[in-house]
Amino acid sequence: MAYSVLSTAIPDVLVLEPRVFPDARGGFFESYNRLDFQRATGLDREFVQDNHSWSERGVVRGLHYQIEQTQGKLVRVVAGEIFDVAVDLRRRSPSFGRATTMILSSENRKQLWIPEGFAHGFLVTSERAEVLYKTTDYWSAAHERTLLWNDSALGIDWPLSGSPLLAPRDATGTSLASAECFP
Repeated sequence: MAYSVLSTAIPDVLVLEPRVFPDARGGFFESYNRLDFQRATGLDREFVQDNHSWSERGVVRGLHYQIEQTQGKLVRVVAGEIFDVAVDLRRRSPSFGRATTMILSSENRKQLWIPEGFAHGFLVTSERAEVLYKTTDYWSAAHERTLLWNDSALGIDWPLSGSPLLAPRDATGTSLASAECFP
């Protein structure tokens, strides 16, 4: 199998650890294999879009999600390190409004599966980071929403020193109390 799966504080959010094959030349690992993903997670998802972002230290991106055209995301870091965050926005879930966090880096090679119904964001904790993520649906400006990254109701302990660098939409996101959520 290409990777092993670990649970997080929210059982539907999963950490995938790849099987790495180092040798004198460097190394190799399979970052995604549909059959192994299905076997390891029990999920049958089709990924339709790959995204690649790069950011400097102190950048916070998110917390983003889509209403109607919901996206599951498989996130990994190919350069640097991030503090990755997933927030459960499914009202019927026992973990509604709770966040789970994970350090993802090019060194640990971990990936995070964030299912549909979650907001996602991250803070760059290295000098620079490059993040790749697969999505189960296409990006849609009409359906995209932003949850306020520092809403105290979420209880996220961001490892920040100083103020983050934010896009205007991330700086003015919606609080959990006012957010459009999922049933």
